Amino acid sequence: MSSNFLWAVAAFFIVLTPIILIHELGHFIAARLSNIKVDEFGLGFPPRAIKLFERGGTIYSLNWIPLGGFVRPAGEDDPTVPGGLAGASKRARLFVLSAGAGANFLLALFLFWVAFMLGTPAVAVNTIRPGTPAEAAGFQPGDIFLEVNGAKADNSGLIAQTMRESGGEPVSVLVLRDGEELELSVTPRRAGEYDPAVEGPIGLTLVADPGGLELRYNPLEAAQKSVRSVLEIMYLTVKVPAMLLAGEITPGEARPVSVVGISQIAGEAAQTSVKRNTLYPVLSMMAFISVALGFTNLLPIPALDGGRIVFVLVEAVRGRRVEPEREGMVHIVGMLLLLGLMALLIVQDIVNPLAF
Repeated sequence: MSSNFLWAVAAFFIVLTPIILIHELGHFIAARLSNIKVDEFGLGFPPRAIKLFERGGTIYSLNWIPLGGFVRPAGEDDPTVPGGLAGASKRARLFVLSAGAGANFLLALFLFWVAFMLGTPAVAVNTIRPGTPAEAAGFQPGDIFLEVNGAKADNSGLIAQTMRESGGEPVSVLVLRDGEELELSVTPRRAGEYDPAVEGPIGLTLVADPGGLELRYNPLEAAQKSVRSVLEIMYLTVKVPAMLLAGEITPGEARPVSVVGISQIAGEAAQTSVKRNTLYPVLSMMAFISVALGFTNLLPIPALDGGRIVFVLVEAVRGRRVEPEREGMVHIVGMLLLLGLMALLIVQDIVNPLAF
């Protein structure tokens, strides 16, 4: 049994499970605040292992499948159930349906905030391909990125994004070399002038600084950085299809992953945190996954929170709700399709594991 597999399993419980549980807790709190009855709040997925206790008409249970948790509101699809979700006002339903994603965003903001205050590992040059803009600009292995176009270069994503968006235009880079600051100018290649499957716009690879140098932020700076990071993740998620069509990223880089792949990614981040004795990799990865989960759930896809929100908005425009039977059928079909897609992605992640 490989160590990577063990790290992925550990990350599943330590990283992924709390993120899903926070999502469901958001729904639960919103339902309570809206005076909507909740039949059950479960830790893990059914089948039920044990009923822990019952309070306020809600059963709190422990379930056999250790994946986050679930909330079962009364009358989720039946508006005739007194005090149920479907019978609540449109405003209350929108609040409850969006609260899961909202909880994920708040969790991500908190995790990023803590990570930035603890310190972000500096990014250094690893290798440089000959005949590339990086070589022409004078980069050397071991150079530590400090600033890119005046912005703190505290993560490889910011550096890569700046280079991709600056094709044909000079980019000012401040690096630390042998303890001295040095300003370099590099002109990234435009899309189509290089093979993104082989190298990036300037032709170098990055690595976390082996010396352990960190850039630390005060609480206010960390809060600003955390908000910016969450918004950047959302922006990049929306932009991925356009980047794929433009050849800025490869199909492999845009590949969707299942819970297996997410566990692999989280496991790699946890392993890196232990090796480098810093919480930044695992905290930032948890925040990234939390944003991705919340954002995905808001997509207008049947069976997801976003799909249910669409029906509430349609009701607001029409002045009357879609027949519960029809809406329920749409969500059932959507759920079956999502389960099928999930199964395919799980098989993909097992047969063709992610490469790091």
